[in-house]
Amino acid sequence: MSQKNILTKQSIVAVLAFISCALWGSAFAAVKTGYALLEISNDDWASQLAFGGLRFAVAGLMVLVYGSIQEKRLLLPRKEAIPCIGIISLFQTILQYFCYYIGLAHTTGVKASVLVGMNVFVAIVISSLVFRQEKMDLRKTLGSLVGMLGIILINLDGLRTDFSFRMIGDGLILLCTIASGFSSSFMRRYSVKENPILLSGWQFLFGGIVLMLIGLAGGGSLANFTLKALAMLIYLAFVSAAAYSLWATLLKYNPVSVVSVYGFLNPVCGVLISAVVLHEGQQIRGAFLPALLCVCAGIIIVNIEQKDSK
Repeated sequence: MSQKNILTKQSIVAVLAFISCALWGSAFAAVKTGYALLEISNDDWASQLAFGGLRFAVAGLMVLVYGSIQEKRLLLPRKEAIPCIGIISLFQTILQYFCYYIGLAHTTGVKASVLVGMNVFVAIVISSLVFRQEKMDLRKTLGSLVGMLGIILINLDGLRTDFSFRMIGDGLILLCTIASGFSSSFMRRYSVKENPILLSGWQFLFGGIVLMLIGLAGGGSLANFTLKALAMLIYLAFVSAAAYSLWATLLKYNPVSVVSVYGFLNPVCGVLISAVVLHEGQQIRGAFLPALLCVCAGIIIVNIEQKDSK
């Protein structure tokens, strides 16, 4: 069976997408731990950006080393691939995380989680209406809305206290979500002719360096680097390298909607892992189970008729 046939099987897509989401979910707790080790405050966006940029640059190196070993050659981009790498990096790493870190400093974590959770629906809309890579239908819309309901339920208590919308905070998080949606479609488009591992590695390396320079130029500092902080950085780089490479490979062979809908699992995994690692068990309240059911239902609705639509 060819790689394409294997990676379009719903069971394989589900397993690999879940692994990606579990890795990304663990990053919530790991990032908080990293900030604590480096003594970076919640509102120090410049240092957060510098730390994030370093993380992504290291992730890029990891991906390129792995890809070079796998291909038994140095994974260098062709001239035609360089613009593709630049565009993906702009949307996936530079714009997305620049908007996220600055926006997060001016809004609540709860609202940020909900707005970021919209990226699944946004990615499907962009893929369907902007890039015409698939059709937007009732099933995909319904599945996205049901999954989004799960994200809202997880964050319901926090949302009850603040319904305001701040452009510098919430607006930037929304732009982060839109950038993420565009990056999925660009990866889907460019990975048809290019190796998704090559695209992932170089976009991370380039975008990470740009973010780190912006953070340092903005007054950020990584002065309190210890061995523990280094270990956390390496783990976070591995999370980005492994999760996004899997995600990019799935996008090469599957419609954006089929892959992106699993993104609803990110905050679910994040809550569960944070409850264990950071002892934030208070997040798992009565609404968590209904939220999980909504997320799972959304994934099933989007994928249930996929065989008929191919």
